[in-house]
Amino acid sequence: TYADAFDDYLTFLQPRLIELHRILSPTGSLFIHLDYREVHYVKVLLDGIFGRDCFMNEIIWTYDFGGRSHKRWPAKHDNILWYVKNPDNYIFNADEIERIPYMAPTLVSKEKAKRGKTPTDVWWHTIVPTNSKERTGYPTQKPLGIIRRIVRVHSRPGDTVLDCFAGSGSLGQCAFEEGRKFILIDNNPQAIEIMARRLSQAKIEIISTEHANYLEGQGF
Repeated sequence: TYADAFDDYLTFLQPRLIELHRILSPTGSLFIHLDYREVHYVKVLLDGIFGRDCFMNEIIWTYDFGGRSHKRWPAKHDNILWYVKNPDNYIFNADEIERIPYMAPTLVSKEKAKRGKTPTDVWWHTIVPTNSKERTGYPTQKPLGIIRRIVRVHSRPGDTVLDCFAGSGSLGQCAFEEGRKFILIDNNPQAIEIMARRLSQAKIEIISTEHANYLEGQGF
């Protein structure tokens, strides 16, 4: 719905990443979602901002949906880089990790198969289907299952989470449902409208006068 392209993506992103590092709490984490075309460049940039020892994981979010190329292997994964402010002191709530089914349950005991296994750094999760009740209509909406895992494991109830490219507001919804405070930033009026509707029960405050006036005109 708007131009999401840049002549120099890293120049656009760098000051935002520097500011996110500055405001990140001492035990906080940064997650940045990218695709295969930019992830390598952004990782080098983040290594310079955070320090290489603050890099924790490259999570591969893989899905099986959409068209398939006949000229190359179809790209069916995105990358999520995880950095921490302090590699010796960060939040990782291991008890909050939901277990998933074994891909070959007959190779483990019945007890293990029933309990399931801990996910690795490869997360199998569908994108938001077009016929899903979860779908808002926003073109880059992220599934709640992916965001909820990050919120539960890497923050505590009462903490504040921030998304400076908030889009459809999936992080805000997960934060609200999990007892976290949230700050959502976006400059697309459609995104602001969708977030306001989606989070109406959270008693949100619209900071931008421009966006507040726009929402008032839309009946909010």
